[in-house]
Amino acid sequence: MIRKDPKRMKLLGIIKFLSNFFVSFCTVLFVFYVVINIYMINYSKPYTYKDITSLPSKYTVIIPGAKVYKNTVSHVVRDRIEAGAACIKNEKAQKVLISGDHGRKEYDEVNQMRIYMQKIYGIDGDIIFLDHAGFSTYETMCRAKEIFCVEDAIVVTQKFHTARAVYIARKLGLDVVAYEAPEITGFSKRIHLSWTIRESLARVKSFFLILFRVKPTFLGEKIPITESSKASWDILE
Repeated sequence: MIRKDPKRMKLLGIIKFLSNFFVSFCTVLFVFYVVINIYMINYSKPYTYKDITSLPSKYTVIIPGAKVYKNTVSHVVRDRIEAGAACIKNEKAQKVLISGDHGRKEYDEVNQMRIYMQKIYGIDGDIIFLDHAGFSTYETMCRAKEIFCVEDAIVVTQKFHTARAVYIARKLGLDVVAYEAPEITGFSKRIHLSWTIRESLARVKSFFLILFRVKPTFLGEKIPITESSKASWDILE
């Protein structure tokens, strides 16, 4: 008869308990992750438009920032700017709010986007407002409401990003719809997949940012979207 070692049996029991707990914990997290993504996507669908002719008019068009370079903008930004310019030219909006990362002197999304929008699409600088502290979609929407006094807007962005942008904005009390920016140059399947994965995680983060009403990095003095845009500029040409 083989005698069982009590210490060994106890250790095996602990390991089995921890393993089961870990599997259960991961399962709960995965289910939570899936549910949040499904909820956010479904929530935003009634407010998302692909056809500009059916897009409702709002006072402001918000263009979220993305990667820019020294003398030009990325394809992602270019598509958003073109969609924003189309909203202005089709009289779907009266003002433009460009929001992006200008947290350090050597990197400036908002002015690069403004210059591109003016030079390539001929949009009047008097209607372009700049938010230099739009470090994330959440901060862009918080500051649109708190600093620029935006009440209603169209957010122009890629399909993968519309659900999160709409969800955040509307949960913050903004009357926002999204216009999916058409791809001027099609992106590869690999890029689309990476966007989808990253965005699915960002939705979960945004859910908690809204839940706990996290304050943006910077606030400051109000620059109402109904007044002069030049108060938001830091580079004059």
